[in-house]
Amino acid sequence: MRRSLEVWKMGTVNYLEALKLQEKLASDRKALKITDTLLSLQHSPTYTLGKRQTVHNLLIPDSELKAMGAELHYTQRGGDITFHGPHQAILYPIVSLRDIGLGARKYVEKLELTMIELASIYGVKAQVGQRCETGVWVEDRKIGAIGVRISSGITSHGLAFNMDPDLSYFKHIVPCGIADKGVTSLKKEADVELPSEEVIQEQLISCFVRIFGYNDVVLKDKSFL
Repeated sequence: MRRSLEVWKMGTVNYLEALKLQEKLASDRKALKITDTLLSLQHSPTYTLGKRQTVHNLLIPDSELKAMGAELHYTQRGGDITFHGPHQAILYPIVSLRDIGLGARKYVEKLELTMIELASIYGVKAQVGQRCETGVWVEDRKIGAIGVRISSGITSHGLAFNMDPDLSYFKHIVPCGIADKGVTSLKKEADVELPSEEVIQEQLISCFVRIFGYNDVVLKDKSFL
């Protein structure tokens, strides 16, 4: 069975704009108006909280975030507080789990494998976390975060892989509610010179396409949106 995917390469997008776009695309996907769609982008500095979380894992007053040039937003995804910012590769899949025959757990596992495979391209051994540790890790250092929403079998939100973000932003939160472990990046862990971030983001897309088994892929430059 052939599976089609439309990939939107969007550059840097404001978090709220990306959120509104995901909501519209998820509604369109549910109504069968569009095929599965993958948004590839970066955000300006933004902290986000999952739907059942509070700011207790934010280590500075939220009033200070603006002075740092960062925003704080509450979301309907799963997971705890996390950071999104420049030099972080983000994928937001808007896909029908029913059409690709996946349950929620298997879907998350494939997102994890997508980041693990990307890290392996550069000789970095990443793996899933221990029990209750979401995302992807290099030993005890988190390199990739996952937070998803599934509504009526349609996914939104997704994954964030640290290429070379300013890791000091993570010092102001307890990432994903895990207090005793650190955060890292591909730049810090790889022993080889990295290509441009555009190349890395394209490789992340390729890993996603391969792991999820899409046959027909259409790339669209949506950076003008």
